Amino acid sequence: MDTSKIKSSLRKRILPYLFLASIFVLALTFVLGGLGKAGEASAAEGLRIAEESIRRAVINCYASEGIYPPNYEYLKTHYGISIDEERYIVHYEIFASNIMPSITVLEDKGK
Repeated sequence: MDTSKIKSSLRKRILPYLFLASIFVLALTFVLGGLGKAGEASAAEGLRIAEESIRRAVINCYASEGIYPPNYEYLKTHYGISIDEERYIVHYEIFASNIMPSITVLEDKGK
């Protein structure tokens, strides 16, 4: 048998498998990329929820006591705030008891 016919026959058998393999790799790349984006969105939502829960507790304290909480520890003790401090860093800065404090929640990238 002629070697050119053998090579042509071999190409005809292998080519569909190579095409399917490349489609599979492409689809896998898109799926993994989508999972990464979902993880990023989840982390951003966690930050938003943590900060919002602290703000609600601060406003609740002001409504019931007439002053803003003096520090973040006060919120944890008296208003049951429970933030994952292994994952988030809470920056709570108060200027005066009648002015809304500055609240910032950041993800702790070091852990």
